[in-house]
Amino acid sequence: MGKLTTHILDVSAGKPAAQVRIDLYKAEQTATKLRSLTTNRDGRCDEPLLSGCDFVAGAYALEFHIGDYFDTLGLSLPTPKFIDVVVIRFGVADGDINYHVPLLVSPYGYSTYRGS
Repeated sequence: MGKLTTHILDVSAGKPAAQVRIDLYKAEQTATKLRSLTTNRDGRCDEPLLSGCDFVAGAYALEFHIGDYFDTLGLSLPTPKFIDVVVIRFGVADGDINYHVPLLVSPYGYSTYRGS
């Protein structure tokens, strides 16, 4: 059985992004919130976002509440924030393999890819 994981790296500070809230949705015709988790000191969640029989093929969305993270750093950023919530919609073709969705982020940009 596969699993879904993530990892957030703050490329502006060169460190993992800790204490970031992540909301996971099943994103079919209507979005259904599955759960919320928070990253640990390593920018990862302590458990997979989904695994086992809960991890099935389909469309999903991750909402990374990254604006709140940058607020905790005390940065002098303009209002409104350029990036507040990063939403990544992605598809899972096979729930029996692992999907890793990393996020590289700064106050002014982000990048993602399908990791291993």
